[in-house]
Amino acid sequence: MRIRNVKNAKEILENSKVIVKDVNNCKDNLHILFGNDNPIHLEIGMGKGDFLLAMSKMYPDINFIGIERYDSIVCRACVKLEGVSNVKILVMDARNILDVIGKEIDTLYLNFSDPWPKKRQIKRRLTSSNFLSLYDSIFTGKPHIIMKTDNKDLFAYSLTSLSEYGYTLKNVSLDLEHSDIVSPRTEYQMKFKDKEYINYLEAVKEK
Repeated sequence: MRIRNVKNAKEILENSKVIVKDVNNCKDNLHILFGNDNPIHLEIGMGKGDFLLAMSKMYPDINFIGIERYDSIVCRACVKLEGVSNVKILVMDARNILDVIGKEIDTLYLNFSDPWPKKRQIKRRLTSSNFLSLYDSIFTGKPHIIMKTDNKDLFAYSLTSLSEYGYTLKNVSLDLEHSDIVSPRTEYQMKFKDKEYINYLEAVKEK
């Protein structure tokens, strides 16, 4: 993926109220960011923010946090999300999630994650057992993951990985666009929805 630089990116990030400036002091205090005790949902790899913007409008009584590591992408999300009271952005690498988030998340979204197709890259997939073990420590109750992808190999891998890790799969669809499942589109999804089948799953694990 080619990431284009954004003019005045540093200034945008410094002045944005949606970005959490000090991620190192977030752990076990995420509710303070929002000023309420509403449930918190997390999207890893939030991209340019279209999904979270739509979700924030659909569910005003839920708080949403997006994780994204690339400043240029975050800048574009900031423009869309500035002023939205129930969304915050953490600029960080998801591999460091336990340094920032405690048992505070109700639902995790993995939308069009990097498939890391090579065998040596398996541990970097967000549905690998490496990441699933990290997620165990961020959920308030039963682990709950919702995933969308147009990559058939990643989806097949994820179905197996989640099942082997103890998750129960439900609401599985190989063609989300023509299903009854309600899930706002990401910017990637809007661009390719007519070219690729979108795979979807929801998974829950007993603790």
